[in-house]
Order: sequence, then structure tokens, then C-alpha cells
Amino acid sequence: MAPLGTEVKIDDAGNLLGFYAGAKPSALRLLLGSHLDTVPNAGAFDGVLGVVLAVALLEALKGQRLPFGIEVIGFSEEEGVRFGTPFIGSRALIGRIDKELLDRQDFRGISVRQAIEEFGLNPRQLATAAIGNDILGYVEFHIEQGPALETMQRALGVVETIAGQTRLELLFRGRANHAGTTPMHLRHDALAGAAEWITVVESEPRKFPGLVATVGKIDAKPGATNVIAGETRLTLDVRHGLDEARTRAVHELSRAADEIAKRRGLSVESNILLNQHAVAMDKFLTHEIEQAIRSAGCAPHRMVSGAGHDAMILAEKVPSAMIFLRTPGGISHDPAESVAVEDVGKALECGLHLLNQLAASPTFSKRTHRA
Repeated sequence: MAPLGTEVKIDDAGNLLGFYAGAKPSALRLLLGSHLDTVPNAGAFDGVLGVVLAVALLEALKGQRLPFGIEVIGFSEEEGVRFGTPFIGSRALIGRIDKELLDRQDFRGISVRQAIEEFGLNPRQLATAAIGNDILGYVEFHIEQGPALETMQRALGVVETIAGQTRLELLFRGRANHAGTTPMHLRHDALAGAAEWITVVESEPRKFPGLVATVGKIDAKPGATNVIAGETRLTLDVRHGLDEARTRAVHELSRAADEIAKRRGLSVESNILLNQHAVAMDKFLTHEIEQAIRSAGCAPHRMVSGAGHDAMILAEKVPSAMIFLRTPGGISHDPAESVAVEDVGKALECGLHLLNQLAASPTFSKRTHRA
């Protein structure tokens, strides 16, 4: 980014930032970016494509200065893989990193605080990462991570709403015992109870159109072939565009876990890891993106994002919007994840049209963030 005339730095949350100044030193700034981290066994485009596209847009400006500055952000952590809580990078920008989050530990017992220190940063200075009142908005390019745009044969989509999501960790407790000497009717098998509940997680969402629920991780202890599991820990991920439907589904699934545990002579407890409400994108920016997509020669499509994104966190403080790129095969979070080169070209065209539209807008450069 430095050769493009940006001031590059890393904040104390590990976010990579490059500031490209506007025509006047006092100009407010527009944020562009996405996240740099990804999941285990991942593809090459989730998150980082949005960062690269933002840098490419600066390059495409060829030194042109706009009525507003542009700050490119590569968020340090969005997925929540290591510590079980996502959006650490973007939470830092809105001042929402507290002691509880800093104390969270990974599987090796290393806390978020320790990880920040080991990276050479200062967790006591996290407050300095928070954005001020000079932010006009945030725009994020991202692969769709689903099949909708490909099915409709459209290169780009504009996100209207990001679905809310609840993440829980459940612990079924039974009694470990010998696999060969314990009769089936006398067992208190925590893994069998968890397995029965997983089938409910698969069937229950059908009562709520548009809802998705996933058990993505399971760990049974003691974990020996010849021992009945005395303890089983697993995760639940529930998402929907309407908070009411998501909340009802989580309640029903939690009640089902209690009923299964009681019937099988087990106990179950749950811990909420994330409870993120659905977030509507900024109407003005969404309209401008829709127009920019048309100007790039594409038919726009308004859609709900089932995946969570940094834009839903930034939206708490600043007007935020998202542009989706078609994902071939709808495959993401997998090495087969890909993107079409021509779609990236259209995304760049769309981005340049958007910047020019915002530069010409009589009202955009005067907007300030929502306190």
C-alpha cells in the first residue's frame, strides 16, 4: 500500500490499516476492507479478497484525490476460530473489547490478551484503535459463500441485511463406564444423548423457513474406544434474517436438549458464545451500490447474507454496506473455494463507479457517524 501514497500502520488489535488522504487534510474518511484471517482447511478468497479489492481500488484511482479520504482495513480476526468469539478486529474499532473477551482462552490456555502481547502489541492501548467521528461509512466486498448469485447468473449482489446468529456451546454429562460390561439399558451415555439432539437440530429448523442450524464441533470424553462417553461438548450455530425466528428456534432447541438429557438420565448445560442480532445495511449506501452495479453492466440483486461479516459490527457505529461476488459452486470455507476473474473485474468497475458517485454526491461527504 505504501507506493500508493498511503500511511500504513497496525493498531493494537492487529488490524492492518492504510490511509489514503482526501483532497483536503480535513476531509472525512470512507472505510474499505474485510478480514485477513480464515478457517481451518480454508480457501483463498474468504475475507482477504475484500482487502485486495480495496487496495486495487486505490491503485485504480492513479493518484486522484477524492472529497473524502479512504482507509483500507484488513481486520486481524473475524472468524472466531481460535478463541470461540468472532469479530475481534472490528470490535476494536467500535470500542467493544472488554475484559471478558480479553480473558478468553484458546485450546492451549493462551488468552486473547496474551496473544496480542505475544504478537508485539499492547492490549492496554486497545482504546486507541477505536474510530472517531470522522468516518463517513464502511463498504466491504466479499464472496457470497453461497449459490444464490450463481443460480441467478449474476456476478454481483448487494446485501440488504446480515442475518442474526446465535452460537452456543453445550455440555452433556452422563457417566463414563466400561463398554463391554455395562448393559445398554443401564447406560448414561453423553455421546448418545448428544447424537439424538443433533438429529433434532437437523429437523427443527424446517419449522422456521429460512433458518439454518449447525452442530459444527463435537468432543467426547474420555474418548476411548472401549469407554462409554461420560461427557460430550458440542457447538450450535443458529442463523436467520429475523431475530424473532432465530430466538424462538434457539429456545426450542435448548428445550429439546433438556428433555433428551432428562429422559436419558443425563444433565446438560449451555453457554452462549455469541448472540448477534440481524443487521440492516445502510439504505443510502445500498442504493448507491445498486446503481454502481448497474453502471458496471450487471443486473443487481438485493439479498440477505446468512454469514456474519465485519460490516454487521461496524454498522453499530457507522453507515455500512456490502457487495457480494458470485461464488462458483457456492463453495466456501473449503480449498475448492474460488471466484471468477471476470467477476473480480466487474467488482472493481462497480467500486470505481461507487467512489465516483459518492464523490459527486452533495450530501455524502457531509455525513458523520452515528454515535
